[in-house]
Amino acid sequence: MDKVAFQLGGLTIHWYGILVALGFVAGIWTAGRRALHNNLPQETIVDIGPWLILGGIFGARLFYVVSYWDDYFSDRPFLDVFKVYQGGLVFFGGLFGATLFGLIYIRLKKLPLWKTTDVLAPSVALGHSFGRFGCLMNGCCYGKPTESFLGIHFPDAHETLGIAVHPTQIYDAMLNLGLYVFLAWAFKRKTFDGQIFALYLVIYSLFRFTVEFTRGDYSVRYLGDWATPAQIISLLLFTIGSAVFYHCYSRTRATTT
Repeated sequence: MDKVAFQLGGLTIHWYGILVALGFVAGIWTAGRRALHNNLPQETIVDIGPWLILGGIFGARLFYVVSYWDDYFSDRPFLDVFKVYQGGLVFFGGLFGATLFGLIYIRLKKLPLWKTTDVLAPSVALGHSFGRFGCLMNGCCYGKPTESFLGIHFPDAHETLGIAVHPTQIYDAMLNLGLYVFLAWAFKRKTFDGQIFALYLVIYSLFRFTVEFTRGDYSVRYLGDWATPAQIISLLLFTIGSAVFYHCYSRTRATTT
């Protein structure tokens, strides 16, 4: 773990910021190439990119600040709320924020909703995998103590006190990378618009729900002190994804019969 990548004059460049930025670039680039195969102009994805980035960062930071206000922000200067480059983004907040801003753009430009979301969905998983490696370098989103050979050690000054913990960031990064490969494969074989976006929501929610059992950085849990906040949101996301899949599939069947 090393938060700082390098110094540029008086400016400190963090690995977290670099990897999150690379995730956005990789996501937009791959989505742009995918758009060409779905009868969408490539510039459409390039144009929607800034909206997704702005919405993603806004939502991710807002969720983080609200979730960890008592732990980190209540006794710190207010400007610390805006220091995103130091880490502190909640993926689900970013997903909701990017979705909201993306829907606004799609509405303004009168783009086909489900066709556009299908183009973007695999790239969300790809970008997220970069972000999770950023979490690893930043030392956040760490796991519970473990005696498994998979355990990793952060420095003694870290919250984990140097003991072996689950590499939850790596679990999530690799699962997202695998999800990207699967969705990119499924995209070329989809049978109705909205299918890939729905699959992303359903599969990622299952992945995240499972990985959360190894997370050790939460001070608050729910449902008898076993469920993390992310697991609660995963259940909601699974429900939404299932509803989207059923809606889009049913609409397609109705128009072909």
